[in-house]
Amino acid sequence: MTQISDAKFAVGQIVHHRLFDYRGVIVDVDPVFYGSPDWYERMAHSRPPKDEPWYHVLVDNGKRNTYVSEQNLEKDESSEGINHPLIEDVFKDFVDGKYVVNWLKN
Repeated sequence: MTQISDAKFAVGQIVHHRLFDYRGVIVDVDPVFYGSPDWYERMAHSRPPKDEPWYHVLVDNGKRNTYVSEQNLEKDESSEGINHPLIEDVFKDFVDGKYVVNWLKN
């Protein structure tokens, strides 16, 4: 089974979706697909592998979040942050092109 340490991307990293051309920031990583079979059939049109890491991503310039397979993501080359209403709830800082997780909640 795939482990989180095998994931190509990490929480706080900004990524680019290869197929849908949007930027986002990773907020969680699943070692394999954890969605339902129904969701996969309806939403995963490219039929990416279920046995590789999947990522929860906050989408730039919107209020959406997505669930994306590793094969559909690539490193974002810009050094700009993400505009999303949940950024401040999840992250405490943006340093050297990556977000720093806000592990301590009051």
